[in-house]
Amino acid sequence: MGDHFQTIVDLDATASDAEPLARRVVEWLVAEGVVLGERTECVLGQPLGHPPGPHWERAVTDDWDREPWDGLAVHTRRTGFTSGADMPGAAVCPRCASATPLDDETGPRFYAAMQTWHDKGAASVACPACAATVAVPEWSWDDSPLAFGHLGFEFWNWPDLTEDFRTRLAGLLDGHRTAYVWGSI
Repeated sequence: MGDHFQTIVDLDATASDAEPLARRVVEWLVAEGVVLGERTECVLGQPLGHPPGPHWERAVTDDWDREPWDGLAVHTRRTGFTSGADMPGAAVCPRCASATPLDDETGPRFYAAMQTWHDKGAASVACPACAATVAVPEWSWDDSPLAFGHLGFEFWNWPDLTEDFRTRLAGLLDGHRTAYVWGSI
């Protein structure tokens, strides 16, 4: 069965935005009873997270057959959020919507830019179709969920989060764009 996760990533938060926005969202989640305020060893890959609260069901769809058994990890540092599966097959330009396959000669440029963004916080790739220079976090990806940001809310082993819940959470992020990344390990 494995472990699965769902992550809401703030695509526009800067390094200095991440902590205050994270606090705002966690305070809301605690007030709603979705998670508890205290942090425990309840998430994979992180020392501490927020366990499910008494009203966790406010965040999930009605078709669940089990309660969440892990908690919420809040990431407030530069992170590439992936699905845990293979890398995407193509990068999609936000300027011209052209899909650039990553399995040809362009792939290494994108992978190098992703690594540079992770290491240094800034990197761009020129779109082969329209020649626009686009920052790594602005690209979208086909097939495999992938997002780059300084802030992410990662729910481990929860039933599916509702679109309404994801929208309400995103509403606390000062109008920032968000991405929804899910996967399993």
